[in-house]
Amino acid sequence: MKHTLSVLVEDEAGVLSRIAGLFARRGFNIESLAVGPAEQFGISRITMLVPGDDRSIEQLTKQLYKLINVLKVQDITTTPCVERELMLIKVNATSSTRSEVIELAQVFRARVVDIAEDSLTLEIVGDPGKMVAIIQVLSKFGIREMARTGKLALTRESGVNTEYLKSLEAKV
Repeated sequence: MKHTLSVLVEDEAGVLSRIAGLFARRGFNIESLAVGPAEQFGISRITMLVPGDDRSIEQLTKQLYKLINVLKVQDITTTPCVERELMLIKVNATSSTRSEVIELAQVFRARVVDIAEDSLTLEIVGDPGKMVAIIQVLSKFGIREMARTGKLALTRESGVNTEYLKSLEAKV
C-alpha cells in the first residue's frame, strides 16, 4: 500500500538529505516528494508518497521523529485530504491534430502554455488520478516531455471524504 506522509521540519540546510538518507538506509523508496515553505516562517512541509505496510510505516515514522529538525510526522493516507499535483506535458501536435489536442486539454481543464509548429505544452493541475487519465488520452499523439511535481496534500478541516462521496455517486 502507498502511504502519504506529511512532515513538518525546521527549514535548515541538510534536513532533506538526512530524511532521504534515513529512507535509503531502511530500504524505502520515495515515489513522490514535494517540499516547500509551510504556513509558519522557518518551517517547511515535506509531502511524500511511500510504499509499505502499516507496521513498516509506523516504524519509519518513529525513526523520522528521532532526526533533529523534524517537528511533526503525520500519515495522512486514510485522512480526508485535498490532494493536487502539477504537470507540464509537451505533446506532438501537427496542424491536423492540434485542434483535437486542445479540445482534450479543455476537457481536463488544462491550459496551453506554449505553442510550437509541431507541439503543444500543457499545464494540468489536479489529483493524481487526473494526471494518469490525461497521460493515457494524450499518449496516442506522442508525448515528447513531461514533468510532474510530487503530490501535495493537506487534511480537510471539514472532514469530508471526497473519495467516499465519489463512490456514492458511482453507485447512483
